[in-house]
Amino acid sequence: MKQLGINMIAAYSPDARGRSERAFGTHQGRLPQELALASITDMEAANRYLQKVYIPAFNAEFAQPAMEEGSAFVPWIGGSLDDILCEQYERTVGPDNCVRFEELALQIPADRHRCHYVKARVRVNRYASGALALFHGPRGLAYFTPDGSPITHDLQQAA
Repeated sequence: MKQLGINMIAAYSPDARGRSERAFGTHQGRLPQELALASITDMEAANRYLQKVYIPAFNAEFAQPAMEEGSAFVPWIGGSLDDILCEQYERTVGPDNCVRFEELALQIPADRHRCHYVKARVRVNRYASGALALFHGPRGLAYFTPDGSPITHDLQQAA
């Protein structure tokens, strides 16, 4: 959330918690009775009932129009969301210029910025596709398939 500039607003006030608890209580009290009245006993039928009957009726009764027109969403212009919305782990580069990650040894190739990264702290990103990447600060050092094989071209094309 910090990387995306999102601030969490927690429901610490009793009023905010009370509203959400009342909503849950309403659904927990009302929905089982409606499912029983409709003779629904399996999950598939219950999900259909929720989508076609319960939610539209509930929204028609309780929905309130927005106080302002338009959307509060703003487009993201801060770079690759894939590099933020992934698993991120910190590791220290070993004396062989490799990073140990789970069962893999990920070799950092030679580059023009440093002759080695021994003892440097790096970040390992695991993407939704399973592909891996090593970063030193903002700089991408190496990209790998899920089994640890090096990818020599851009990760976006491989993912």
